[in-house]
Amino acid sequence: QLQLVESGGGLVQPGGSLRLSCAASGFNLNYYTIGWFRQAPGKEREGVSCIVSSGGSTKYPDSVKGRFIISRDNAKNTVTLQMNSLKPKDTAVYYCAASPSVDLSWCLSPYEYEDWGQGTQVTVSS
Repeated sequence: QLQLVESGGGLVQPGGSLRLSCAASGFNLNYYTIGWFRQAPGKEREGVSCIVSSGGSTKYPDSVKGRFIISRDNAKNTVTLQMNSLKPKDTAVYYCAASPSVDLSWCLSPYEYEDWGQGTQVTVSS
């Protein structure tokens, strides 16, 4: 089983920014499609960003498009999620997940991933 560890969550005011990191141990993230997901209390887990292994194409839902940016740091073997212009409705536990095979068409679906991190809390509040 792959090990993924998220970091960078916290409390931020509306309009602020946070940078989340997803670090891997024992395997090279470059060979995997990586997705970022979030889950608020009482809601289903939803995809907020993904980056595929081949070519590095990215995908975002409309709810975060233009505000969130996903990228790879090959030297550190991490995938980061830069979150800007945060809103209270962005409050959730954020998870990263890895898949060796999911393509861009399905990479925002949590059902395509088997390996997950433990999550990091993001709270947007004044």
